[in-house]
Amino acid sequence: MKYTKPLLICILLASTFSIYAQDSHDMQDSQNVGDTLETKSEMTTWQMMKHDGMSVYGGVKHVYTGPLRWKGKDWLTFGGVIAGNAILLAVDEPANDVFRKQGDGVPDLIKEAGFRFGKPLLNYGLTTSVYTLGLITKNEKIRRTGVLLIASATAGGLLQTLGKTAVGRARPLEGEGNLSFRFWSNEAGYHSFPSGHAILAFTTAHAFAKQFDNLFVKGGIYALGLVTPVSRLWDGAHWLTDVTLGIVMSVFIVDSVDNYLKKDKRYAFGSKKHKIRWNLRVGVGQIGVVGRF
Repeated sequence: MKYTKPLLICILLASTFSIYAQDSHDMQDSQNVGDTLETKSEMTTWQMMKHDGMSVYGGVKHVYTGPLRWKGKDWLTFGGVIAGNAILLAVDEPANDVFRKQGDGVPDLIKEAGFRFGKPLLNYGLTTSVYTLGLITKNEKIRRTGVLLIASATAGGLLQTLGKTAVGRARPLEGEGNLSFRFWSNEAGYHSFPSGHAILAFTTAHAFAKQFDNLFVKGGIYALGLVTPVSRLWDGAHWLTDVTLGIVMSVFIVDSVDNYLKKDKRYAFGSKKHKIRWNLRVGVGQIGVVGRF
């Protein structure tokens, strides 16, 4: 659709400049955090790029080595996610019928926008644009957001690529049911699990949403982030379990990278305590996000 790209560009610019404007006075406070941190005025552009590149690498590494640091509660959460997704298998096929019928009445513009937003080319264009803006303006908060976006998208992208090939699950459009698999298949029709579009789109949404304290702003960003996962259900490209696991993976990945940036004090803004803590809550038959004040 000819209006899809302008729409996504407007969303990108609005989100980016909102991050730039929000709590701008925090830049002065952040320079008092940690004597070992180089401030933006002390670092050249090359030094910032080198520092940020190592931050991206460290963030991706932190995601992949995460299970080595898991404790009892973490393994229980992991088990809950697996159990919840296993329960959803029972409704995969009826849910597919419902969403595909709904999709017939959804405007093509919305479906096209959802599809494009989850594509790697557009997604990385967005994330690198945010980082480039932070680098040019030497705004540490935007740079950190860009690093969070790039590291999270990279970690999630590699995981979903490996997962799709290894699992080889048939897409709904193949007409073989939700339990048909061709392990290590190179055929696109057997790359359903997990949903790569859902992972990239919701990873971006969650990373952006973490930059704001306002619940209405967060809700709006998450709503936009859900358009892509739902659009894949409307098109019959994925099963419900493909999409739900993709969303859960996105939350874990972004939070893991964010925790790494805070723990290692890679950026002064990472040491600021947020007013609201968001946690993923998983139980039998339910998955949700809980905010603690």
